[in-house]
Amino acid sequence: MAILFDKIALIGIGLIGSSIARDLKALGLARHVTISSRTGETLKRAEELELGSQYVSSAADAVEGADLVVVSVPVGASGAVAQEIAPYLKAGAIVTDVGSTKASVIAQMLPHIPEGVHFIAGHPLAGTEKSGPDAGFTGLFKGRWCILTPVEGTDPGALAKLQEFWQALGSRVDEMDPEHHDKVLAIVSHLPHIIAYNIVGTADDLENVTESEVIKYSASGFRDFTRLAASDPTMWRDVCLHNKDAILEMLARFSEDLAYLQRAIRWGEGDKLFELFTRTRAVRRSIIEAGQDVDAPDFGRHTLDNKS
Repeated sequence: MAILFDKIALIGIGLIGSSIARDLKALGLARHVTISSRTGETLKRAEELELGSQYVSSAADAVEGADLVVVSVPVGASGAVAQEIAPYLKAGAIVTDVGSTKASVIAQMLPHIPEGVHFIAGHPLAGTEKSGPDAGFTGLFKGRWCILTPVEGTDPGALAKLQEFWQALGSRVDEMDPEHHDKVLAIVSHLPHIIAYNIVGTADDLENVTESEVIKYSASGFRDFTRLAASDPTMWRDVCLHNKDAILEMLARFSEDLAYLQRAIRWGEGDKLFELFTRTRAVRRSIIEAGQDVDAPDFGRHTLDNKS
């Protein structure tokens, strides 16, 4: 595959950043990849894994001369990173991010981006509950969506170049208004994680059920909730704080639907329960048909694990 950028800077080298680094290396998409992390241990591990060409603790040092800068930090840190790197960005560079909220990230980062530099917020819809440089793997983005949320006046050439980058990593690319993105992700990603955290927390708080019983007798339902609830606490704290309006709206709707379900169970309304479960089962089938999961035992996890 042809080289797309002479130099790429990766700010943050967790699951997403390290997966990008592995794909860049495997596909030969850049001549030079500089990796930056504030955490010395993380940076050292990235170097041990040979994820890049250069390793620096300073984000400012990392972006000097970079044609593409990918910011992979918790969304609450986006503004601070943009402020730090702004004076060192070269004219014509493309700056993007991978955060799960977009309106907040744009509000934090865009004011710091100098004229002549192209900022295009993005969100690859891919990942696992694991974190750190060891968590990444080649092919993470293959067949997954990457949503770009360009603001008004975005340079078409820079947008096309960033689309080409994500497509080279195997992603399907779509564009979306930032606020609409945040509402969509609130229901398909943020709310499921919040519910998972809450259910696991409820089980942990039960006084008449011991922790050993919860772990020993974990059925597939509870076990799969714990997978989501094992996601990075810093990341999800920031998601809740930086997409709170959309999340609160979806939580309110969920609470209303939950109350409906409670009434149906209380009054033995089997027809309502059957209708709901039939409708939701169809959603699962649609996800499989759309290629966002595979129809295999254990939610296809063994199949996906083998791919990694």
